[in-house]
Amino acid sequence: MTAIDFGHSVLVLRTRRLAARVSVRTVVVCAILVIAALAVAVLSLGTGDYPIPPDRVLRALFVGDQRFDRLVVWDWRFPRVVLALALGAALGVSGAILQSVTRNPLGSPDLIGFNTGAYTGALIVMLVLGGGGFETSAGAFLGGLAAALAIQLLAFRHNVTGFRLIIVGIGVSAMLASVNTWLILRADLAAATSAAAWGAGSLSGATSAQVAPALILLAVLGVLAVVAAPRLQILELGDDLAQAFGIRAGRDRLLLIVLSVAFCSVATAIAGPIAFLALAAPQLGRRLARTASTALAPAAAMGALLLVTCDWISQRLFAPTALPVGVVTVSVGGLYLAYVLVAEARRN
Repeated sequence: MTAIDFGHSVLVLRTRRLAARVSVRTVVVCAILVIAALAVAVLSLGTGDYPIPPDRVLRALFVGDQRFDRLVVWDWRFPRVVLALALGAALGVSGAILQSVTRNPLGSPDLIGFNTGAYTGALIVMLVLGGGGFETSAGAFLGGLAAALAIQLLAFRHNVTGFRLIIVGIGVSAMLASVNTWLILRADLAAATSAAAWGAGSLSGATSAQVAPALILLAVLGVLAVVAAPRLQILELGDDLAQAFGIRAGRDRLLLIVLSVAFCSVATAIAGPIAFLALAAPQLGRRLARTASTALAPAAAMGALLLVTCDWISQRLFAPTALPVGVVTVSVGGLYLAYVLVAEARRN
């Protein structure tokens, strides 16, 4: 064996050991985050005008020996909590995909305009076309996809990438926000009030009828995300290396952006545009897991923990008056955004 071969073998061995360590840490971090999210979920299920201790919540979930506890937990509170967990994970994955594609910690569906586009599509269906729940979901997806395509065309027309891509997205988001305001102002009072409250991001209208379709759709998108994860990691190395691995960077990047839009559109269609969660969850999960790139699993677990926690805070902070969960995520996410901007300014 030559010295070069020996050195290559040592490098491969060290790389595999490092990957094993990172993988074990990622699994441990994800397990801790999931346990914490479930603990907050149990606390949320037992909190309200009719308080239920955690042990009785668990009995109501798995044993059902007390009918009224079971009614409160399963029928009144469970849909909201399970949707908070599922939609938080969806927003975390959406943000992780977009941050990996743009290779920028500011690449977030709400900051770059995808959430605003999804809100525009939903408003057009609700206020102009008079559509129902399914039509609103479809409108949110199409609106988010249209915003993504517009940003792509405007950004890459002059080979704009990286941080400037985020700036293009912010500009498109601002224009769409003005369109959303106009749509609300021209609608009748009842519809405008409902749309404006929904636009703040709220899980107060969650129903049991939404749980199964949302979970099925997110499960399908989750399988697609798992399949796309290896390509996502390769794209983070740059287009030249990606093409060397036989990956068509432009096509795969567009498909990944569509997948990111799908995740955030599902969340927007059910709960409205929830700001900043998709921005913070991937980076917080990455820092805890200490991964070299933005990993999907820690982002999903952190997103679930953040949304279920923020939703519990929104219900109890000024009880009995409940706030939209988007108000809490904006407050928390605004601080995180300021931290990211300062860190990026110091790095540049």
